[in-house]
Amino acid sequence: MLIKVSARRSVLKAAVAAGAVGVVGCSSPGERAAAPSPSAELRMRKQAARASGELMRRYDATVEAHPDLAEPLIPLRNDVAAHVTAFAGKGRDRKTASPSGKPGKASPSPTPAAPDVPDDPKKALARLAEAERSTADAHTEALAEAPGELARLLASVAAAGAGHAYVLAEVDA
Repeated sequence: MLIKVSARRSVLKAAVAAGAVGVVGCSSPGERAAAPSPSAELRMRKQAARASGELMRRYDATVEAHPDLAEPLIPLRNDVAAHVTAFAGKGRDRKTASPSGKPGKASPSPTPAAPDVPDDPKKALARLAEAERSTADAHTEALAEAPGELARLLASVAAAGAGHAYVLAEVDA
């Protein structure tokens, strides 16, 4: 029950963040905040892509350790791969997302060590849900400094992550 309550809180937190993005994007012409420099935005995108890439590697490691969980996990993992691609933006390197829909081997060099996955499938799912919540929280925190379009993307991905955490809490292991 504790996981379900925590997952619902994450969903609510992401929804509030998404609403805040709408308010941020609606400033009057005389009140427009200075946009961060292109290099600051690029740094934010790279950080968000890195966080989502780490989450994607956790999905890959969990599916590898618990192949019976592949059916419910692969669609969520593919969403996370799409998030990595979205943060990379048009024309940028998209090596981390596997187009096959299967856990990818391609990732930025050097490849970090595989995440530790518990032997118990329920614990593995709980750890994956916590990683989703943590990544969603990081994206939500980045909203305050992000320019409009990136802020909307961060809010959307944070909301998706909160939803993923909820779904993971409902998976039967």
